[in-house]
Amino acid sequence: MHRVLPLLLLALIAAGCGSGSDAAQRDPVQNVPSENGVREGVKAAATPDEAAFPAAGGKTLQQLADTMTAGPSLAVASSVFTTPGQTRMAFGMIAADGTPIYGPTAIYVAPTPGDQAVGPFVAPADVLLTDPRYRSKQAATTQDPFVAVYAAEVEFPARGKYAVLATTKTSDGKLVGATGQVDVSSKKADPIPEVGSKAPKVHTETLASAGGDVTKIDTRDPPSDMHKVDFADVVGKKPVALLFATPQLCQSRVCGPVTDIELQMQSKYGDRMDFIHQEVYNNNQINDGLREPLREFHLPTEPWLFVVNAKGVITARLEGSIGVHQFEEAVKSGL
Repeated sequence: MHRVLPLLLLALIAAGCGSGSDAAQRDPVQNVPSENGVREGVKAAATPDEAAFPAAGGKTLQQLADTMTAGPSLAVASSVFTTPGQTRMAFGMIAADGTPIYGPTAIYVAPTPGDQAVGPFVAPADVLLTDPRYRSKQAATTQDPFVAVYAAEVEFPARGKYAVLATTKTSDGKLVGATGQVDVSSKKADPIPEVGSKAPKVHTETLASAGGDVTKIDTRDPPSDMHKVDFADVVGKKPVALLFATPQLCQSRVCGPVTDIELQMQSKYGDRMDFIHQEVYNNNQINDGLREPLREFHLPTEPWLFVVNAKGVITARLEGSIGVHQFEEAVKSGL
């Protein structure tokens, strides 16, 4: 059964339509509203320093948590975590009043709160807002509260359940903490194609295969133009950014913003890479099940981004909420 991202608290996060490399080159932080210090908070959160956080130093996760102010909640924005090696954890920090907290942030993990912690793993914030010309009707606006997502590269010691402690340094220098739990699986047991492997040669739907009716293969409003080529026809011949997302039906509501970011990246790199948006559900109906390309990639969640180089090798694999900077770095990895 298809699972959705555990991201109910991030239902309003932000992320369009148009072209032109000038907008794609815009500093994403400039799209963040300046009111109430949000822009400055996001800017500080983008470059966290590991030295600003307590060293684990043999302390348990609970002992570290006891040094922090409780109150925020942790909204995890990705769900597939593997070991050994680094695995991406995307998340948001939410204050008691429902507003996001932005500041330098890091993650600690341990099998239980009473076990020795591993960390800190710094989690740079990444802006979710595109330039206005690339925003779909499903994407949030600058008036909505979530304008950035945190992402840490975490190394879990082994598979199993883990307690998570996220901490953010506020503008007054205090550390606030939030806790959660995740399941970590063995990388060997992960069926999803990984970085360094050959991408499955799957057929994706195109405007031609849809008989010219783009609404059959795109729930974005307005539809994008990222349905020109079939992935199977271009993989191994040209770099490709393949995004599995359903802007209208994504129950975590992150697919719209991520699709908008892909459209913005196409305006900048479209002459060097093909950009493909693949919808998720048959007939754009959740009860009709997953479309075949997702089944062939063994995807349990959405959205997913795969960047593939000209040799057909996957160079980036990202799940869930993806900011402008990380999306662009993924694109560059395939060029």
